[in-house]
Amino acid sequence: MHQIVTNPVDNPVDNPVDNSVDNPVDSWRRWWVLAIVVSAQFMFGVDAFIVNVAIPTIAAELRASAAQIEAVIAVYLIAYATLVVTGGRLGDIYGTRNVFISGVFGFTVTSLWCGLAQSSPELILARLAQGATAALMVPQVLATIHLLFADSSRRRAFAIYGIVLGLAGAAGFLLGGILVTSDLAGLGWRAVFFVNVPFGAVIIAAAVKLMPVAPRRAGTRLDIPGTIVLFAGLLCLIGPLLFGHDLHWSPWVWLVMSAGIVIIAAFLRLEHAVARNGGMPLIDLSLLSDPAFMRGLSAVFFFFFANLSFYLVMTMFMQKALQIPPLQGGLVFIPLALTFVIASRHSGVRAKHRGTLVLIEGCAVQLAGLAALVAVIEWVSAPSAIVLALVLTIFGYGQGLVMAPLSSAVLSTVKPSGAGAGSGMYGTMAQIANAAGVAAIGAVFFAIEAAGAARPALLVACALFALSIVACAAFLTWMRHATSASRLATPGSRLETPG
Repeated sequence: MHQIVTNPVDNPVDNPVDNSVDNPVDSWRRWWVLAIVVSAQFMFGVDAFIVNVAIPTIAAELRASAAQIEAVIAVYLIAYATLVVTGGRLGDIYGTRNVFISGVFGFTVTSLWCGLAQSSPELILARLAQGATAALMVPQVLATIHLLFADSSRRRAFAIYGIVLGLAGAAGFLLGGILVTSDLAGLGWRAVFFVNVPFGAVIIAAAVKLMPVAPRRAGTRLDIPGTIVLFAGLLCLIGPLLFGHDLHWSPWVWLVMSAGIVIIAAFLRLEHAVARNGGMPLIDLSLLSDPAFMRGLSAVFFFFFANLSFYLVMTMFMQKALQIPPLQGGLVFIPLALTFVIASRHSGVRAKHRGTLVLIEGCAVQLAGLAALVAVIEWVSAPSAIVLALVLTIFGYGQGLVMAPLSSAVLSTVKPSGAGAGSGMYGTMAQIANAAGVAAIGAVFFAIEAAGAARPALLVACALFALSIVACAAFLTWMRHATSASRLATPGSRLETPG
């Protein structure tokens, strides 16, 4: 489901602030700090899905093209993906408290800008800025939890964090439907962005008062050239997918995409140069030669490629083709989101015994959910919101089985010393895949829909989702074999490994 998967911290902090456990006042205070940072995480998670529900209304009011609508989602993800590792390192350099407050302030201001946007290009630019500020805010959440909870309370703190992540999607769908339908003060879709302003202000005030000053990590450096080159490469690669249809796929569109591939290749060469010169590359280059990790990262790409794009396509189809109002459209996803949370809890326990087999089973359940959705669309002329909600719970359960243990399965192939870098690459890849899926599958859906064939458009999109999920399962199986081979080759390793 989510998005928005949260990007893990680039350099997790191992040694928490001392006196946070021994002093009763500090112990009480740290739970309030936890409430502050997870509230920011909740606001970030809600924002992804609340915007999805409002997308058809935004398109109608701003007279936005299909490409511009996709860009509203995709540029946010591109900015976030390319800057989140830098955001984590800024927290190491300037302190998590300072960067967290700056990030929340920026996210609040850019949310206000999104709500005030008078045209689709302005909204796209505001969303780009919003994604950049989110990249400052979000990495500090996990960093703060690592800092303040090193005792037996850590498990409880992360359990709270996980629950908040799971509920953010459901809250986003529900709140988006309510705000768009109720049209508070005549604001319409703008309220889905304005709602961040009071919440952001409260979080900032509480953080200034309660959040402790965190120790800074010596020796951390930024890779500004790498960040700029990666952003340019992704923009050149994904941008043409967004606007290619509007530009009739002219030759220069393909040239820009080709330039994007060249820039991404140059990015890898640049990272090697940074490492040779004693710098701190944006990515850990040694992980690129780890076959199990790279296969796992490929599985991550294909899983998230069919993530946010699924919700975009379903939202557009329900509100435009089936004429389901925004509130009912948002409510359709609530059972899916709750089932996702339940599956996430189940998969964590089962993964301890069955390993990556649980993820592959989750992919199979997702495919079953897509098959059920296709059957309903084909056989029912006008499926109701209730019918769609019931069918989508199958897909949501499958997503929950995969997403919850996916990060630990992929990162289990990485040595402990590379866990921070690996988690950063995992989170970055997830958001790049989300953006690429919105651009590619969204482009196909809107192109077919423009010809007056909404149902065929959804069916083709479902076929693309299915292919992506099959590819995810294939790479998970390949990763499993690579991991087993590696353990067998290691002296003293266990022959029987789960999954």
